[in-house]
Amino acid sequence: MLIKDYELEIFTPPCEPGAERFTAVAHLPVSISEVLPLLNATLRGAVHHPGAQALTWKKEGHNIAFHADRIATGNVEDRDAAIRKLEGLVDLVNRTWERRDQIEPDHETHQRPTPMAVYQLLPQTNCRRCGEPTCFTFALKLTVAQRPLEDCPVLLEPDRAEQRAELEAIIVDAPGIGG
Repeated sequence: MLIKDYELEIFTPPCEPGAERFTAVAHLPVSISEVLPLLNATLRGAVHHPGAQALTWKKEGHNIAFHADRIATGNVEDRDAAIRKLEGLVDLVNRTWERRDQIEPDHETHQRPTPMAVYQLLPQTNCRRCGEPTCFTFALKLTVAQRPLEDCPVLLEPDRAEQRAELEAIIVDAPGIGG
């Protein structure tokens, strides 16, 4: 186990006084810099910033940042949820560290494709068969790994194979994006 304890800080962001959302930070007594390339290799949609010794990730509407000396998450609904969220993130780091011999570290910075780049490759029918109101909304969710490409039934049609392959090349096959 890499992280055995940490100091917890929970606050409302200073730019949002009176906000009903919280930011939570786990200040770590150990460096997790060696875990960042492992997380980069395993977390879908993560963006590694090697020069800053940081990795950012969006999950379930939360912005998460892993730094060498701290883990932070924002947009948390209350203090109890903040504690649970950070406990889960610390557990994720520990589990990843324990499996380090099974993971090929990824030291590259992978940028998510822009929503517009993804949208331009979608059918642009706004058919709503994926459950989203527009193809652009679907593109937004694809770029932050909230929806899989397979949720677009139009792309599963045989005559869309080339279009689907182009999308897979920038979403599904991109390290750190499609996982």
